[in-house]
Amino acid sequence: MRSSELNIWRSAVSPVPELDLTDPAVTSDPFTAYGAAREQGPLAKLTGPGFPPMWVLTRHAEARAMLTDQRFALSEASYQRPDVPEHCRPYLRTMQEMEGAGHTRLRRLATPAFAARRALDFRPEIEKIVARYLAALPAEGPVDLLAEFARPLPMEVICALVGVPEAERPRWHEYGAAVVQVSGDEFAAAVPGIVDSSRTLVAHPDSAMLAHLTSAGLTETEAVALVWQLVLAGQTPANFIANSVETLLSHPDQLALLRREPELWPGAVEELLRWCGSQLLTIPRRATEDLESHGVRIRRGEPVTASIAAANRDPRVFADPDRFDVRRSAGAHLGFAHGPHFCLGASFARVQAEVALTAVLDRFPGLRVLEAKRVPDPGTWRLAGLTVAW
Repeated sequence: MRSSELNIWRSAVSPVPELDLTDPAVTSDPFTAYGAAREQGPLAKLTGPGFPPMWVLTRHAEARAMLTDQRFALSEASYQRPDVPEHCRPYLRTMQEMEGAGHTRLRRLATPAFAARRALDFRPEIEKIVARYLAALPAEGPVDLLAEFARPLPMEVICALVGVPEAERPRWHEYGAAVVQVSGDEFAAAVPGIVDSSRTLVAHPDSAMLAHLTSAGLTETEAVALVWQLVLAGQTPANFIANSVETLLSHPDQLALLRREPELWPGAVEELLRWCGSQLLTIPRRATEDLESHGVRIRRGEPVTASIAAANRDPRVFADPDRFDVRRSAGAHLGFAHGPHFCLGASFARVQAEVALTAVLDRFPGLRVLEAKRVPDPGTWRLAGLTVAW
């Protein structure tokens, strides 16, 4: 047995399995690694050089329960705080870091702007953006579909949502690319750029979304923070769209079924979110008190997360969970998390994914993957590139 396998199966001599987040067996196939831990028990421990020890819930029911348990809270400690100019700091505290009454108030005010009806109303604008990007692709491959389509698409959608003028959108795309890096000079410069531009947009809203948010009662700081939150989340759809294209092309029977029965697409997006969603772990919570979870003592302040990868393939919830099936009713997946911090933009993400996937597959019926390079990222299931031809 390889040393990497020993890390996964360590629970043979330990009551709680441990997974090393730097182990190639975990980063290259997290579904198998987390699945093995899940079948040993609902709780595991994440370790690894450069990572603080963290508890992780691996089963669907237990993960959902933790995500609604007030004893596990999100806060500033759940996020890396970038080194930015002082005037930017108030705008970086999003509702994702809040709990209790403060979070409830902001969520209540913002939710109508992200309702499913508004996402459907915005669909024609997304279709125009998608069509423009696809028309700009070369007549023949090869082309990196991630770099040329999936990655820039979400930022362009965000720009349209919040009313960024056309002339300023190239700069916003640069900001988005810098934010993905999380550190460095470009990132440091991007944050004040986004904040200052967003302040101007909020002061003179030129989009239905910002007009709603500012009229609903959000302060200037809160509205700008919400735009920042959208930018932070902008790469999640990019990774998901690329993952989905690769998945569909590697399951030609399922793709053929979708082409015969396009009415299956909304359910297929849910199944793709379950099967190849880009987020492997939820944002870590902190225990607010000493407590016991599944026979393990968790101390106040210790980080606790949920394994989306394991929960979404839990056989206790999904029959034959390792099979990709576009006919499956996969609505119970945790691709958008669960509870009070369920993804605010889920409806827009669903519409964007469906529009992007149907359009690219319709435009290029002979689409095929030439190369798909994976990034060994312990928290995100993502591609470094997706070279295709047609």
